[in-house]
Amino acid sequence: MKIDLSVTLTEDLLQSFFQLDAAGQIPPVGKFGHIGTHFDVMDKTFSLDNTEREGILFDVSHIRDREIEVTDIAATVIQEDDFVLFYTGWLQEHPYGSPGYFKNHPELSQALITSLVNKKVSLIGVDMAGIRQAAGHAQADQYCADHHIFVIENLANLDIVMQKAQGRRFLVHTYPVNYAGLSGLPCRVVAEI
Repeated sequence: MKIDLSVTLTEDLLQSFFQLDAAGQIPPVGKFGHIGTHFDVMDKTFSLDNTEREGILFDVSHIRDREIEVTDIAATVIQEDDFVLFYTGWLQEHPYGSPGYFKNHPELSQALITSLVNKKVSLIGVDMAGIRQAAGHAQADQYCADHHIFVIENLANLDIVMQKAQGRRFLVHTYPVNYAGLSGLPCRVVAEI
């Protein structure tokens, strides 16, 4: 069974992101790379080896009033090159593109991010706008990218994967658009269970 983990982008949603600025100008094309399911490139190159990785999904949807910590997941099952996904339920509570979606979403703790880096995972995926909120977003993505790990944001349907995989590993296909010079790359992500 294949499950699309990419956020569906509608014409209305795209128009809301590409509204003309006060001077009547279209926003820079670079903004396109940060809409929908994507990762921030951080001046790195996405290895084609990352297009197929074993995935493991952690349900952390019950955590809201604090950061998500290493002790909240079964970190011992994580293997090198895994695609580690976190289901927070944020996308279901706050539809993508809504004002609440980008504010006060859950965060991974720095200790958890460091643990994932030390385990040499390939990809980290979340159903929210980033692994850290705005103030620490770019720094966390850069730290991961400097260790050859990309953070894929705005994943959908992780609840379905959780139900179908029932704690088992699964294959994840990730295909970013082959754009050069953008700071973010939109991608299609599909889980195969």
